[in-house]
Amino acid sequence: MFRTFQLPTPSIGIEEEFQLVDPQTGRLVPGVHTILEKGASQFGEQIKPEMLQSTIELISPVYPNITAARLETQQLRAQLARLVTQEGLALVSAGTHPGGLWQEQQRSNHPRYVELEEEFQDVGRSILIFGLHVHIGVENNDIAIALMNQIRTWLPHLLALSANSPFWGNRFTGLKSYRAVVWKRFPRSGMPEVFPSWGDFDHYVQALIENGCIDNAKKIWWDLRPHPFFKTLEFRIFDMPATIEDTLALAALCQALVAKLTWLYKHGMGIHVMPRDYLEENKWRAMRYGLDAQVIDFVNHRTLPMRDAIHELLDFVDDVLDDLGTRREINYLRFLLDDPRGTGADRQIAIWNETHSFLAVVHYLIKATLEGVPLDSMSDRQSLTTRSE
Repeated sequence: MFRTFQLPTPSIGIEEEFQLVDPQTGRLVPGVHTILEKGASQFGEQIKPEMLQSTIELISPVYPNITAARLETQQLRAQLARLVTQEGLALVSAGTHPGGLWQEQQRSNHPRYVELEEEFQDVGRSILIFGLHVHIGVENNDIAIALMNQIRTWLPHLLALSANSPFWGNRFTGLKSYRAVVWKRFPRSGMPEVFPSWGDFDHYVQALIENGCIDNAKKIWWDLRPHPFFKTLEFRIFDMPATIEDTLALAALCQALVAKLTWLYKHGMGIHVMPRDYLEENKWRAMRYGLDAQVIDFVNHRTLPMRDAIHELLDFVDDVLDDLGTRREINYLRFLLDDPRGTGADRQIAIWNETHSFLAVVHYLIKATLEGVPLDSMSDRQSLTTRSE
């Protein structure tokens, strides 16, 4: 049925927050301002600071499809890896640092973060977390709101796939995504509410602005939001996943969801929209157990393993994959679900259980960050990885 109507391919944008670490000690390094200065001619506005100086954000251009996203994301990460290596540092892709302490971090000098620290105090200072944000193009505001209401159902599933933050402050937390716990402290974060229309959402935003709560809608930090300045839905639920292949597969899944639900919307169909409190139950399970969670299907009154629930999600989007050119990426997710090594969180935990060494975990993360990254030569790869041996 679906293949009788082919949709345009929604655009993709990817924002990645990397850790800057000393590859010898594994410790976080407040090096972002140096990297920004040295990389200005290469990257321009594609690299930016975050709240803390041990974070650097890499921002993609707008991609027309996953093929362009794959080629450019690989090249951008390789380029950034070479830049930070020249400064004696390494990139880490993970939602938290295994041994990092927020009390030891330095705030970035950017005026935005001076303002946020003043407002949020220790809530802002402790934001030693690292996320992946994926933008998927939407045709108009009404579709954006309708899709946000529905996609909320699968936010726990998306979090479980990306879970990569089991450690916090030199402790194994027992959770697969502790980043999600830290982020919940911020106002206007977490699972979005249901909005009947774009007008209702805009009324909410304007009420906050008019009463001095926010100055623009970018300070609404939900796990999924219509971007206030771009025609995109922004997926903000993800931990920074372990590898570039994880990142591309998650972006492809976001795109497939938007494409499938847009088609359904245009044909007067959609999925059941769930209350926020029900979805928070599944989000907690994803935070705690990752892919090992048991998910509640409140519509059909059943409980099923997270892996089975994600397989059902992948089945749901299967009929758009060939049009989008993303079957490779979704097949990778199917492989990940069946891989006994699990997600980045599971692999970090396995290394910790074997070594009881946070340094060993960081060394694994440095290598995982460069998996699938096309460096110029074998000597380049060795120089970027052996420093962490």
